Amino acid sequence: MPRYKLTIEYDGTPFSGWQIQDNAPTVQGALETAVKAICGEQVRVHGAGRTDAGVHALGQVAHVDLAKDWDPDTVRDALTAHLRPHPIVVLAAERVPETFDARFSATGRHYLYRIVNRRGDLTLLRGKAWRLPRPLDQAAMHLAAQRLVGRHDFTTFRHVDCQAKSPVKTLDRLDVARDGEELRIAASARSFLHTQVRSMVGALAAVGEGRWSADDVSAALAARDRTACAPLAPPEGLYLVKVDY
Repeated sequence: MPRYKLTIEYDGTPFSGWQIQDNAPTVQGALETAVKAICGEQVRVHGAGRTDAGVHALGQVAHVDLAKDWDPDTVRDALTAHLRPHPIVVLAAERVPETFDARFSATGRHYLYRIVNRRGDLTLLRGKAWRLPRPLDQAAMHLAAQRLVGRHDFTTFRHVDCQAKSPVKTLDRLDVARDGEELRIAASARSFLHTQVRSMVGALAAVGEGRWSADDVSAALAARDRTACAPLAPPEGLYLVKVDY
């Protein structure tokens, strides 16, 4: 059976995350319904990252095995057509070897978190960013972020229901940049723990507001205790940007 790699963009707002759930709309469920519409059978779509409810994707990757040898552009266009009106689009489809696995073949994942730092409510970016009204110190946030880069036990920044076998991860990049009233936090690693990025952003927001220092971030990391972390940043500011292979 030919295997296809799909690159997918979606607005996570109306979905209860990526993974199929009973009686809840999910991105995976919508994709599998679209696949069934074009090939007439139920086929599992495997994703590179199991994004939570409300999390968006600019470059999610999935793979699917189809019984027919379709032209990749036909797969892309047919899936996108059957996904309407869901806010999901298949940006690209390509044939890949049967050894390719969207999740386990990945060598890197890149996330972006968007914070809008202003008093006024969000309009165009409602549901697409986290609004924080208090002035944020971007430089302090970036310096504190470097305390988390490298190989660490990220238990403090791990969801209580995280299914990863180990809390030890290597964080390759955590940068904080400002563009006008928007702060963009870029995080890169081979893989992340469940809610790790949002937990780290919550800690950096505390630094930006002056409630935490860089030393507090280091202390939270060293504590290896979820209760030592700052409140979790909301999902709507998070985007899965790219997956490397």
